[in-house]
Amino acid sequence: MIENKLNLAVFISGRGSNLQSLIDACQEDNYPAQISVVLSNKPNVQGLERAKKAGIPTLTIPHKDFETKEAFEGTILEALKDYPIDLICLAGFMRILSPYFIGHWPDKIINIHPSLLPDYKGLNTHERALADGQKEVGCTIHHVVPEMDSGPIIMQKKVPVLDGDTPETLAERVLEQEHIAYPEAVRLLAETR
Repeated sequence: MIENKLNLAVFISGRGSNLQSLIDACQEDNYPAQISVVLSNKPNVQGLERAKKAGIPTLTIPHKDFETKEAFEGTILEALKDYPIDLICLAGFMRILSPYFIGHWPDKIINIHPSLLPDYKGLNTHERALADGQKEVGCTIHHVVPEMDSGPIIMQKKVPVLDGDTPETLAERVLEQEHIAYPEAVRLLAETR
């Protein structure tokens, strides 16, 4: 059993498949991290059920309940004070965090993105990669900075583009690599802190 595990807050907006890969990793005795809380900006998503099933505390803070991003993020910052957190993992969290929020957690927020950054920042990564005739795509885990998808890269996994690939088939194969990469990247950060 490892002592002084890295305490994670995982932010989600949907089904939570990357969250599940982190839950599974954290259940291993020799894994150097544990999840303190899962936060969703959308109620009733599958990821919240995954967390509850694993006995992990959850928070639901719907962004639609707030008139401003500042109010939304301020509520999140306040809520996080109740949990021991060393690192925030964005796992399909579909909100762009402000410099104000990121400034509260410098070098302590990471994100997973379904492309080999710096290529294809933002949305529709697989459609754009196929349209450009890319032979290789993948996923990136990176530190979050105010500029979207621009922070220092922690890890990447590559996936070949196959003949006949669609955005959906490509997304499926990239997601398999995301599920491997995210726990590996968290382990790396926990072991090098």
